Amino acid sequence: MTATYTVDVFSSLDGFGTTSGNWGGYWGKQGPELLEHRLALYGEEQRMVFGAGTYRVFARMLAASTEESEVRDAWVTRMRSLPATVVSNTLEGPLDWPDATIASGDAVDVVARLKKESELPLRSHGSLSLNRALMAAGLVDLVQVTLFPVITGQTGTEPIFQGAADFDLELIESRTLDGRVQELIYRPTLHV
Repeated sequence: MTATYTVDVFSSLDGFGTTSGNWGGYWGKQGPELLEHRLALYGEEQRMVFGAGTYRVFARMLAASTEESEVRDAWVTRMRSLPATVVSNTLEGPLDWPDATIASGDAVDVVARLKKESELPLRSHGSLSLNRALMAAGLVDLVQVTLFPVITGQTGTEPIFQGAADFDLELIESRTLDGRVQELIYRPTLHV
């Protein structure tokens, strides 16, 4: 049996994953429904997959946060408790993440092996360049985009799909959270 691999990203309406502006976390648009939904989503047993850059950002961000900061939302704390694989040829252990292992080698080969061997579904939050390569290799089963109602034309950074191959997307599920945030789940197929 092959494990399902889900790419989970946050995005502004114009396709940016982060911002250099003063928006705050979640672009200031989070609400209780979004946070409860994220906690339920990460309450399911799954294995996280990160690239080295995303792992470093999360580890640094969580180390610098306090229990009261929005960085420590319950779903993020839960995500950190899940088993994780960090795909990297540069990192060395031990990692500052419970139950995390480093897998070196070509990311496509590593994730193809994980999909075959894992008894748990696989999920990656962030890791944009890693996931663009995995999509091009046909290893991504679902793309889950949480779309925040903002345009960050001046302050947007990290375009989510910049440089990605062309894909047709089949909408599998959608929902509105807190009356303003959209969650869209797609099945990608390489456009030929």
